[in-house]
Amino acid sequence: MSSAIPKPLSDLIDAIGQLPGVGPRTAERYAYFFLRSSPAVSEELAGALKTLHRKLDYCPKTFALIEMGQKLSPLYTDPKRNKQMVAVVADHFDIVALEKTNAFLGTYHVLGGLLSPIDGVDPEQLRINELARRIKEDRVKEVILATDASVEGESTALLLTQKLSHYKVKLTRLARGLPAGVDLEYADQITLSRALEGRQAVT
Repeated sequence: MSSAIPKPLSDLIDAIGQLPGVGPRTAERYAYFFLRSSPAVSEELAGALKTLHRKLDYCPKTFALIEMGQKLSPLYTDPKRNKQMVAVVADHFDIVALEKTNAFLGTYHVLGGLLSPIDGVDPEQLRINELARRIKEDRVKEVILATDASVEGESTALLLTQKLSHYKVKLTRLARGLPAGVDLEYADQITLSRALEGRQAVT
């Protein structure tokens, strides 16, 4: 970083630059925004970041994000939710996307990623065994493979199909209303709703 930029400011630019999709120029604009704003704006962001990991936990049943101190996700304990229908997603933000559709009243299971040997994500790192345990404990009747329509998403869905083939459970896949290569969290609500409604059995 240029010596014309004081170290505290260059440190902030470097930190912001670590965010995905943020290049050097964008990082500089964000940093200058905080510099020119009221100190309260920076303090609010710093406070939120500081408590992020201390105030969040994972549901031991669904592995969705929950507030520290909660025993289970409200998306699991809600009596209106059908525990015998489980949508399997890669991460928590896929849950957020599906919830916005108001079209799904089952529960969720967060794998913690998608199968990608190149990125070092192997089957052992995904929460497949925990899913199998839930199928038994909750007497799950349908598992919806709600992974992205990407190479990694399709590979993960195929792996799950193989791993769960000996369970007496209906396996379905989101309908192909989802364009190839589009991450679930970025799909629009109408497309997701139709994908849920038109989900297909996995053969």
